[in-house]
Amino acid sequence: MPGHLPDSFDYLDAAHEMAHTGRPTLARLLAEEAATRTDDPDEAAHILSHFPSPASLRLKDC
Repeated sequence: MPGHLPDSFDYLDAAHEMAHTGRPTLARLLAEEAATRTDDPDEAAHILSHFPSPASLRLKDC
């Protein structure tokens, strides 16, 4: 939609889509963006807990 700026829900939705299509690194990056756009630190931590850190990804998963 023109003029619509993505919010944390848009980024989180995209992160889930990337995770389900086998793109874990992109999913993590989108989740990190969703977390930065969330005002509640507990919710941000919750978002990130559902996506592995890029440092823990195995090469075969990328």
